[in-house]
Amino acid sequence: MKVSNLASLMGVSICSFLFLASMHAMVVDATRVFKVGDELGWKEPPDSDSAMYSLWAGRNRFLVGDSLSFEYKNDSVLEVEKWGYYHCNNTQPIAAFNNGRSLFKLDRPGPFYFISGNSDHCLNGQRLLVEVMGLHHLHTPPPSGVVASPDLPPTPHPSSAPVVSPELAPSPIQSSGSIVSTSTITLVSLLFVTAVAYILL
Repeated sequence: MKVSNLASLMGVSICSFLFLASMHAMVVDATRVFKVGDELGWKEPPDSDSAMYSLWAGRNRFLVGDSLSFEYKNDSVLEVEKWGYYHCNNTQPIAAFNNGRSLFKLDRPGPFYFISGNSDHCLNGQRLLVEVMGLHHLHTPPPSGVVASPDLPPTPHPSSAPVVSPELAPSPIQSSGSIVSTSTITLVSLLFVTAVAYILL
């Protein structure tokens, strides 16, 4: 009888290991690439559609580890602070790209702000606010018509930021979002294995 229980426990352990390995692969491979603006890409919106990027962001759900692909001609894309986004200020970007095709990895939960390097394009709606969801983050879509708010007090500009080489996208440190997800799956799986082993013994 003990050999039978040991064999059952060994079978459950092997199945649990395979389950954990497949779940880890699913969490790691779950990242996606979003083409900003879909087929229109990253360009100055038409006069009648200045909220197109707000609407685009509202239709999508972004998770830590996902990436944004910006495709554009004769333009650029800048990652900026909140102040730079609302005031279309392109003087102190966090990162700058001008190679026509840029990939940006969303490496943390929270807001990311992007504007065109051309201030007029930004004022006409070529700016994007992306809210990246964490593990337990509830998403509220961005407002449909984002305009500079007169009641926002001017905040100090961030210190000068380096411009990123056009050939390279930022390479952020690995996010902890996948680690938390994997840890949660591991804990649930271990509880399951313990319960099954208890029942079998």
